[in-house]
Amino acid sequence: MIAGSSYRDRPPAPVLAALASSVWVQQVGAAPVAQRHVPHGGAEIRCVLGEEPRLLGTLTAATHRDIPAGATVVGVRLRPGVLGGLAGMPADELADEDLPGSALWRGLPRLTDVLGDAPTPQRALDHLQAFVGRSVGTPDPLVDEAVRNLMPWRGGTAALPDLLPVSERQLRRRCRAAVGVGPKELQRVLRFHGFTARVHAAVDRGAPADLAGWAVDVGYHDQAHLTRECRRLAGATPSEFVAQYRAACGGADDHDHAAAYLPMLRAHGRSVQERADDPAYRPRA
Repeated sequence: MIAGSSYRDRPPAPVLAALASSVWVQQVGAAPVAQRHVPHGGAEIRCVLGEEPRLLGTLTAATHRDIPAGATVVGVRLRPGVLGGLAGMPADELADEDLPGSALWRGLPRLTDVLGDAPTPQRALDHLQAFVGRSVGTPDPLVDEAVRNLMPWRGGTAALPDLLPVSERQLRRRCRAAVGVGPKELQRVLRFHGFTARVHAAVDRGAPADLAGWAVDVGYHDQAHLTRECRRLAGATPSEFVAQYRAACGGADDHDHAAAYLPMLRAHGRSVQERADDPAYRPRA
């Protein structure tokens, strides 16, 4: 944990509820931060206030971005399937790319000034969310349905041909255009996102890791399967990933990631919102 730094995820504004999974404000302390971004199936728009907003396309492997000391960052984490309509181009051309917003949208200098001149980070985040709401196109409803069926608590890619009225080839093409990756890769990423959500929840509660249990919960064959996928997607073993996250955020009152991970926690087919009375799924107070 870096002294003086904070990171708070929040639910998106109502206008973005169908388009974004969470938003955040990050304030960096006296030392620069190498921020790790791991795949979660969607893209991110983030802005270091005073600099131009940037788009991080759908990731297929972890990446790090340096944030200078004293910086404030606001960001919007998009749901899978939103990127293509927001960028106005096939999302697979943006996978793993980190681009300045001016490469995609007009009027970015004005937005950069509006964000930088905002009186508070929350107001800057409000402006960024409003920009996303104005700029995004209509998501592909078939891809939206595919995403729902690819979540860790659903049937995976094998069930899609029976659930969607398109061929496998058409689905792959439309998924790549909207999300940035095909259904099989997206399913792998969403399954891993289910694992990272359990890591975040355990660290928030000060609970020990249950790697074998989490592996089964999110659909891995066993812990060895989880280890292979974690190495591939995060560049670390599951134990290393947990330790790194615990070192960065464990016990920090000024780090709150619940809005980002709660929607991915599932047990027995019910979301964590449907289990709100279960203290085992509550973040640490």
